[in-house]
Amino acid sequence: MLKLLGVYKNGNYSVKILSDGTKIRETNDDEFIPSFAENCDMKITDKCDGGCPFCYEGCTPNGRHGDIMNYKFLDTLHPYTELAINGNDLSHPDLIPFMHKMKEKKIILNMTVNQIHFERHFETIKEWINDGLIYGLGVSLKEPTDEFIEKITKFPNAVIHVINGVVSVHDLALLTGHNLKVLILGYKHLRRGESYYEQNDEIVNALQEDMNKYLFPEIINNGWFKVVSFDNLAIKQLHVQEHLPEEQWKEFYMGDDGNYTFYIDMVDGTFGKNSLATERYPIMDSIDEMFQKILNEN
Repeated sequence: MLKLLGVYKNGNYSVKILSDGTKIRETNDDEFIPSFAENCDMKITDKCDGGCPFCYEGCTPNGRHGDIMNYKFLDTLHPYTELAINGNDLSHPDLIPFMHKMKEKKIILNMTVNQIHFERHFETIKEWINDGLIYGLGVSLKEPTDEFIEKITKFPNAVIHVINGVVSVHDLALLTGHNLKVLILGYKHLRRGESYYEQNDEIVNALQEDMNKYLFPEIINNGWFKVVSFDNLAIKQLHVQEHLPEEQWKEFYMGDDGNYTFYIDMVDGTFGKNSLATERYPIMDSIDEMFQKILNEN
């Protein structure tokens, strides 16, 4: 039975958020015009021992942590804002107090970790979810093992993250039959993502061609997963809009980057339209000021 996590008014529309992550926007007008950001992607650290060769953030074991407790804008976040953070190897010293602070402010906190760290810190993550510190859990797929499938199915709000050009269709096939949710992410040619592509372009291109070939005829139309979703970069790379009727596209597309969401880098103290944005600004004291700055770009 789905529960209602929150309801709020934003500009000329209302938003309902359900316990499975479903978001419903309603308005009497022809378009949705927000007053503040519904979602924020937030990088809290560059430290990670995962060593993914295609990491577009370029995280390393010696990477810096961001200041996640003292920025003034954190006190201006609106209740039921969805905040997605990178957990990495879960070593940030302020991670737990930060999660408690977000819970007190009624922020819907979602965290992404690598499969390695998900399995390594399984009991800790389970405890955080049970305590309501995390609502959504994203796990970046490394290898679709039986152990991983057994663990991930214990979390109804877990979403498996796969990168277009890194994960194969064969790997996805091994995950079928378990009522799982999958988010396909576009390949980012940034930092190690760029150097990895330069050295493995034929492999990346071949995997992307396969994903394009089998995405709708097999993966979606044959119901491999309970949910298949995409970030905006994957939507472009996989030509998703071309495969959907116009009405279905309007119903499910959540908007361009910068229209309802933006990116905050707590390590560098900057923000931008998304993680690929070359135009970055110093973090301001108000979340609404930052969002307005992004809207003015559009």
